[in-house]
Amino acid sequence: MDNDYYVCTGCALLCDDIGVEIEGGKLTKVHTACRKGVAFIKGCRHPLDSTVKGERTDVDLAVKEAASILKNAENPLIFGHANSSSGAQKIAIGIARRTNGYIDDTSSFCHGPTVEAIIESKLKTCTLDDVRHKADVLIFWGSDPANSHPRHMSRYSYFPRGKERQRGWEEDRTAITIDVRKSDTAEICGKNGLYQIPVKGDTEFMEALTSALSGKVPKTSYDFDKKRLLELAGILKKAKFGVIFAGLGMIYSLEDFEPLYRFMDKLNSVSSFHLIPMAGHYNMRGFNENLFKETGYINRVKFNGAEVLHGPEYSVVEALRKKEVDAALVIGADPLSSLPRSIVRYLEEIPLITIDPCQTLTSTKADVTIPCALVGVESGGAAIRMDGVEVELKPMVETDRLSDEDVMKRIMEEL
Repeated sequence: MDNDYYVCTGCALLCDDIGVEIEGGKLTKVHTACRKGVAFIKGCRHPLDSTVKGERTDVDLAVKEAASILKNAENPLIFGHANSSSGAQKIAIGIARRTNGYIDDTSSFCHGPTVEAIIESKLKTCTLDDVRHKADVLIFWGSDPANSHPRHMSRYSYFPRGKERQRGWEEDRTAITIDVRKSDTAEICGKNGLYQIPVKGDTEFMEALTSALSGKVPKTSYDFDKKRLLELAGILKKAKFGVIFAGLGMIYSLEDFEPLYRFMDKLNSVSSFHLIPMAGHYNMRGFNENLFKETGYINRVKFNGAEVLHGPEYSVVEALRKKEVDAALVIGADPLSSLPRSIVRYLEEIPLITIDPCQTLTSTKADVTIPCALVGVESGGAAIRMDGVEVELKPMVETDRLSDEDVMKRIMEEL
């Protein structure tokens, strides 16, 4: 067994205690990783080939064709990035700027508002290491880490024995699930740990809980046990270090973040609470922070000379829906699988470039495909964990494929 430890890029936890066994230059066994991590680390069942217009070619020609497409486009779209190294993301931003392009990522339709609020210091946050060592009250709100991030509860949140939580989940931690269903995470939290709310009931529950924290009798239009709500408020008030793990169940339910801001402000006037977005892709947070440093925005950007335009009209969804882009480069994403067909079918009508280690539905429709190494397995780099901590990545095995950063660098050079 290799004596080094590696980072798993299977999700945004970026677990850094992964052991591997390598024979004949090939990875044969993976230790410590969860089921998702093992599947990811073992690599692609169908690796991507270098192609131009469906014909196999070498990487050099594919890179030249990709650069030609971007040069000839008036409004190219550079999209994806959440499964890309930070180095590749930074070059992608440079390519978008040079080509006066649109640039956006998957946070545009998931955790973007949460990450943006944290970066702008509108929401109090902490690190996963703080959670492991200090947290005594955990709220899984609209999230189900037992399935989405299988090592979350065992490595960071509920089960670990931290420096200030030596007695662990048995005595030192209280876990609560707020969700529309009884998830696997709710099962772990126990029968008294689930606060089940109706679909789209998050805002009302949040406001009722804010009232309860203020000592008022909470009111909800749906039938919810007020005594239980007051008991929950009592638990939150007693927390020494509380953490809310915000999932898409919460994010998609909120029409705006004002109720969340009011709730967190009230919580922190009577206790100490932090919020961490349950990002899925391993470096979505990295793209948000890299773009923010460059432009002051985390996503939905359009470059226009020296001007930086920003707004919902520059999102990947709107740009494709309105057919305002005339070429697209997709890296580290598969929009034909993840976005509505009515929107993404337009990608099949314009010149499309895909950069990925694996074949995807999007790559099958691309005019140019360029394979890259699997980050964290075949190439190194850096990524930013869901809690904002930067993590260095090193390769587990060698490959002759270019890293995603090198592919982007070569396209930039051709431009």
